[in-house]
Amino acid sequence: MIPTFRLSRLALALALTLLAALPARAIDIEAVTSPAGTTAWLVEDHSLPFVALELRFRGGTSLDAPGKRGAIHLMTALLEEGAGTRDAQAWAEEAERLAAEFDFDAGPDEVSVSARMLTETRDRAVDLLHDALVAPRFDADAIARVRAQVLSMIEADRRDPGALAGQTLRAALFGDHPYGSAPEGTADSVAALTRDDLLAARDRVLARDRVVIAAVGDITASDLGALIDRLLAGLPDTGAPLPPRAQMDTTGGVTVVPFGGPQSLVLMAQPGPKMDDPDFFPAYVANHILGGGGFSSRLMEEVREKRGLTYGIATYLAPRDLAETWQGSFASANEKVAEAIAVVRREWARLAEGGVSDAELTAAKTYLTGAYPLRFDGNGPIAAILAGMQTAGLPIDYVNTRNTRIEAVSAEDVARVARRWLDPERLRFVVVGQPEGVESTAP
Repeated sequence: MIPTFRLSRLALALALTLLAALPARAIDIEAVTSPAGTTAWLVEDHSLPFVALELRFRGGTSLDAPGKRGAIHLMTALLEEGAGTRDAQAWAEEAERLAAEFDFDAGPDEVSVSARMLTETRDRAVDLLHDALVAPRFDADAIARVRAQVLSMIEADRRDPGALAGQTLRAALFGDHPYGSAPEGTADSVAALTRDDLLAARDRVLARDRVVIAAVGDITASDLGALIDRLLAGLPDTGAPLPPRAQMDTTGGVTVVPFGGPQSLVLMAQPGPKMDDPDFFPAYVANHILGGGGFSSRLMEEVREKRGLTYGIATYLAPRDLAETWQGSFASANEKVAEAIAVVRREWARLAEGGVSDAELTAAKTYLTGAYPLRFDGNGPIAAILAGMQTAGLPIDYVNTRNTRIEAVSAEDVARVARRWLDPERLRFVVVGQPEGVESTAP
């Protein structure tokens, strides 16, 4: 399966999963240390005879070697295309016989491995996954087939306004940092990758020193510890050095990318708070009021309901490992884009200057503490959330204390944070389309 990461989608998913995902009851999370010293988080639940396992290897596609952009993305897509003594078909057939499911994905901050396996076939499923991580075959026919799929995706992205907007925004914000380029690479860089490049890419990112692990389901702490050591045996102890923090371009302005059609797609971004910043939760509440609250948000009211400039508009906090942004997006008819951008800037400034009402704050906190995402409904989603908590540096009790943090946010907190963070002069817009009265401005 080819990873299909997009910056805004992943950042939104991270924000929603980590910050809106709270179970209806307390979850007992146990920190487990394997005999070899690897730590994992476990939610033990023996009600069903299966376990979900989630591994995250920090660094992700940002660890591509110089001149090898797209290597980690392609390598990850090939992990299920044969391993050990099994070619791609034999590996898939064995997974089917075991009733095991495996998913591999790659993004700028991590390579993720998701596994779901039955208790009775768990040992054999772990062996199969171990082969994929430690002994992927990277057969020539598999490389050619998957490379062709990646190249096709890259070509399709050249004609996709969403992909064009995302790449343009990444480049404008992050420049030469790995965040500034497409994780899947370019047609030229992917075409030039060799099998040796893929083996090197595996060793750069699939290393024991950067893995976090979560397990949920029918497994004990002692069994999980032994499983972890079996699974990671043979992986490099250390991977490539992590990149430095991104030096984000915080200048505002507009970048127009010409694209035919009756409407334009607009992305916007400015710097945002880190997840460990004391302002993060007030900013999260402020964002809900500004543009994260669907039809109840200010931007939806002002841009859609009052003026009919868009069908929908949304904003979200996007904290990443090496940079943090406050982002948003909407689409509008070409003749309405200029007015919509003006309204967004005005609402950005209005919240920064005037804060929020008690009624807005109460409604936002009621929603944020009462809404639970549909994905938080089984072992797999919970394991993914626990792994995400670890990569984000959240405490082990986070899912059980998150609502208290939301309830503690005051109107004064929101006003202070809005004054500190929201700045229409730093808001960068990328417009893909043929917007009337909108031109690119110097950064």
